[in-house]
Amino acid sequence: MNLRQLRHFLAVADALNFRKAAEGLHMAQPPLSVSIKRLEEDLGTPLFLRERRGVRLTPAGAAMLAHARQAVFHAGEARKSATEAAVGVGGLLRIGFIGSATYTLFPRVLPAFRERYPRVVLELRETSTRDALRAVEAGELDVGLVRYPLIESTSAHLLPVEHDQLVAALPRGSPLAERRRLAVRDLAEQPFVIYAAPAALNLRAQVLSVCQAAGFAPRIVQEAVQVQTLLSLVESGLGVALVPSASQAQASMGLAFKAFTGANERLDVAIAVATHAQTESPVAKRFRELLIEVSEGTTLPGHPAITPP
Repeated sequence: MNLRQLRHFLAVADALNFRKAAEGLHMAQPPLSVSIKRLEEDLGTPLFLRERRGVRLTPAGAAMLAHARQAVFHAGEARKSATEAAVGVGGLLRIGFIGSATYTLFPRVLPAFRERYPRVVLELRETSTRDALRAVEAGELDVGLVRYPLIESTSAHLLPVEHDQLVAALPRGSPLAERRRLAVRDLAEQPFVIYAAPAALNLRAQVLSVCQAAGFAPRIVQEAVQVQTLLSLVESGLGVALVPSASQAQASMGLAFKAFTGANERLDVAIAVATHAQTESPVAKRFRELLIEVSEGTTLPGHPAITPP
């Protein structure tokens, strides 16, 4: 039994006439009759009763009808899914992301992607930059949204798609929050809540570099992996932290954010899309291209920018 025979069976079952079924299939009647006969021989039972006025289903044919329709339908869906995945408009897209991607990047990208490619199934996995890169390299993830710049090596291709800067996160009642001007050096005497290694190694290294360039080593009192956890600890009064400015989008009223005076390239951060040239699927390529479109557009409405005092 094959799909061709099942399609022939359904055509005859619907028309209850071999001639009409053959016309609907755009084939001659004799080959259709041979196909049905071979199917009946394969099953070991007649499927149709041949009568002068046409044909009718036998009990065996009637019992088979619904299953034959399902088999042909699912075969068509399988073919469609394979074709869509091959051109990047369907299939599964596995995305690993850092928590910061949920602040402003996801709200802009995911609705647009789902609208443009509704047949793509998204599998989202929150993870760290290091784990996302390893999974992309191993082919366990199609795309990684990771912190940039990196201090560790990777074979993945990285493209920054959301640029930002590190700013000071302070408890709302801190005297530093009232200052009109704030330099990194002004945090020298403050206790620091900092990113934990190795899970958040890149941001940790960047914060340490910023502080060292300002002439001091931060007095670390607590470590955390996620930016949101750092902010909660800062709000609790444990210390100050350097965080991407986009994190204010979901911060509570108990926090104050201050940009630093003067240009400082060490404060530049970004979220980058990580893919692998050898394993990048067509749908991953389409997602990367949409990320580029978004990065070249406007920022999320309602996300206030932090300007230097």
